[in-house]
Amino acid sequence: MGVIRKASGIAVVVGLALGTLACGPDVRRYPARGVVEDVLAERYEVLVAHEEIPGVMPAMTMSFGVRNPELIRRLKPGQIIDFVLEVDGGRYAIIAATVVGNVDEEGAGWSRFGDVLVRSDPAPDFVLENQEGKSLALADLQGQMVLLDFMFTRCPGPCPILTSTHVSVQRGLSQRVRDQAAFVSITLDPEFDSPSELARYARSRGIDTTDWSLLTGDPEEVDRVIRAFGVGRTRQPDGNIEHIVVTFLIDENGQIVKRYIGQDHGPDELIADLERLAS
Repeated sequence: MGVIRKASGIAVVVGLALGTLACGPDVRRYPARGVVEDVLAERYEVLVAHEEIPGVMPAMTMSFGVRNPELIRRLKPGQIIDFVLEVDGGRYAIIAATVVGNVDEEGAGWSRFGDVLVRSDPAPDFVLENQEGKSLALADLQGQMVLLDFMFTRCPGPCPILTSTHVSVQRGLSQRVRDQAAFVSITLDPEFDSPSELARYARSRGIDTTDWSLLTGDPEEVDRVIRAFGVGRTRQPDGNIEHIVVTFLIDENGQIVKRYIGQDHGPDELIADLERLAS
């Protein structure tokens, strides 16, 4: 993440210790640095592309909670921040942050998408198994735009809604753009979601699998892919999986050019972005 290293000469926020900061038996605090990619003020969440946080997670893009209203009002996309991450069980929250720089030009992992400067990371590659039991790698889709999401077939709420949105996108694209696009859904529950389960889900949701691949695989490999994309998940005692709802738009060169967090992005916005990227 060269854009973060560029600000490494600026002093770290006062109070960030070099080691782990203790705070009770089950709560730990860690100093970290990252770039703000998106701010979801209404959800009190911020998407950050961060460097490795030793003892917590590797470098990745991840959504963190921000409980302080004043703090979340100060955070803007493109800011380089030093922050304190509080880890309480499986929950992660930014409790303090100082802006130490800004990304205000193209390059260093950022590019223009329309009038917006967006993070443009290479999408992590993978080799998984589709609903027909055939192997598929992201590299196999080189030369196509890819709309990629994470879901699981037993999801009680957000996954079917997200799938429905993407079905509307698939059906709403012009033939010219659809010929350049591919849809990918990766399961968060590979222990249950076999290829046959994914095929059943596709049929029940009206998915046209001619250009839409639903992927599963060895649980360890699926976990690696989930972590590489920075999609957090926590399995609850009742078997349900809490997870970040996020969709990635990947260009024909394998670069992530846009991330859609949550379900506030309708089919019209996604279609418009695909049409723009295709042209």
